[in-house]
Amino acid sequence: MSRVIKAILNINPNAEVSIANDDIDTLIWENGTTPIAKADIEAELVNIPTEEEERTAKENLKASAKAKLIAGEALTEDEANVIIGG
Repeated sequence: MSRVIKAILNINPNAEVSIANDDIDTLIWENGTTPIAKADIEAELVNIPTEEEERTAKENLKASAKAKLIAGEALTEDEANVIIGG
């Protein structure tokens, strides 16, 4: 899912919108969805991690889970989920 769409859904979880190439200027608001101001979407984008940031976070979570398993410590739910692919 595109970062722009994620930002929009953070603002309005019921929004129906399409986009081309994650370009905010190509948004098409569908099924009567009230458009969200470009500035509001751009402001929300700072809260949406990039693919690189998501990949790094997942790798860090896997490493943490592995270390805890080796040490016999309890895992967090997120750590357990990353191990089983949830």
